[in-house]
Amino acid sequence: MPEKSAVFEKHYEGYLKQVSKLDLPKLAHILGVTAGPDGVTVPYFEQPHTITPQGVVGPAGRRPHYGTCVILCKYLLLCPKEQSMGGEWQSYKDFKDAAPLVTYFSSNVERRITTHFTGRLQDLQQAAGQLGGRPPAIDDLPYDYCVEFQLLPKIPCLLAFNDADEEFPADCRMLFRNTAAAYLDMECVAMIGSELADKLVEAGPS
Repeated sequence: MPEKSAVFEKHYEGYLKQVSKLDLPKLAHILGVTAGPDGVTVPYFEQPHTITPQGVVGPAGRRPHYGTCVILCKYLLLCPKEQSMGGEWQSYKDFKDAAPLVTYFSSNVERRITTHFTGRLQDLQQAAGQLGGRPPAIDDLPYDYCVEFQLLPKIPCLLAFNDADEEFPADCRMLFRNTAAAYLDMECVAMIGSELADKLVEAGPS
């Protein structure tokens, strides 16, 4: 574990060094986040996280876990030159570069939510509400429950869930706007989906 922590710390410092070379006020304008004197403040799962060349600080005033730090740093490092607006909803597997992580995403994100909340639709609704989930703009999806999350500015997520019935098992689909690929690589999209799954399981009644 100490060796792993040392590797993470080295990578973390490397990301911060790259962030220090960015034009952060310009990126803040493109991403729609708040620029400060030393860095930017980004709402991640609607909670403020500040990223500066000195470090990443979460809403509790402490460094978030490593995965969150990677996502937030890459969100700045991969910022496009101009905004990508709108976009159609699509499954993770339909993104161009997602193939190496499709099995991981299916097992650790969609299947995990399905397994945990089968027969517990009200618990899923309660957990989603605690995470700021809101009804999606579209209401004709063939699912028992659909909820939209704003994971990062420009990166919403649509969770669609069918509970089990006499004919079919439960099923969960997590969809992203196809413009998500303009802001994050597919590894980070998988990580952010996994973090949403973790947060839903943690927020739901035990």
